[in-house]
Amino acid sequence: MSAIDLHARPSKDFAAKLAQTQALLKQAAQDYATRITQASSLGAEDMVISHLINSLQLDIGIFVLETGRLHAQTLELLDSFKAASRAPVTVYTPANESVVQFVAREGNDAMFKSIALRKECCNIRKMEPLARALEGKDAWITGLRREQSGARADVPLVDNSEPRTKFNPLANWTWGDVWHYISQNQVAYNPLHDQFFPSIGCEPCTRAISLGEDFRSGRWWWEAELEGGSAKECGLHVKATPLPVSSLSEKTSA
Repeated sequence: MSAIDLHARPSKDFAAKLAQTQALLKQAAQDYATRITQASSLGAEDMVISHLINSLQLDIGIFVLETGRLHAQTLELLDSFKAASRAPVTVYTPANESVVQFVAREGNDAMFKSIALRKECCNIRKMEPLARALEGKDAWITGLRREQSGARADVPLVDNSEPRTKFNPLANWTWGDVWHYISQNQVAYNPLHDQFFPSIGCEPCTRAISLGEDFRSGRWWWEAELEGGSAKECGLHVKATPLPVSSLSEKTSA
């Protein structure tokens, strides 16, 4: 059974959510022009957002962090996505020398040794390339949803709590909404989703989940033995304070 067959169940108010998301993306493109970009992991949510950017013909570029440890399926999707996207897709890779030195010092699977080493690997492979991807940008777009985890339960449509505005246009979408959109619009997606991977990151750090498990329980699952399994973020979306709901999110929800 495919992920579409399993999950495509829209909310009763899906049409209103879609209209809200489209309005938010249009306003973001208008307000920030070339100073905004979409961060795509090529997961289901991000593929939906990219499809909306392309179908609405918005002046928003897209970037992907190719960490050097992605699944083969993800890399194949990246190639086809780049070829098909109307919006420009830029791929950022980690600094080669940093990767070489880290692997030489700690080994290729250092992430399994400690949380500190896992986070250092994330910093080298994701955080530093992210900084380059966002350089010169005043805003960015992510696929964060409130339903994804307890840590993301308060994600707003627009987050103005940091110097760079973050738009989360699918914040109030359900997993069923995401897959309904994919089904209705024939959006390409990572085949790992058909193998019970709701969240797809680097190959050694991602596994399939079982029925009833948290959406992000397949990320860094071994950390339960190290520190209670509380760390389920690489650092891209970690916040020290609760996310505020901006006036713009209230405007677009009207």
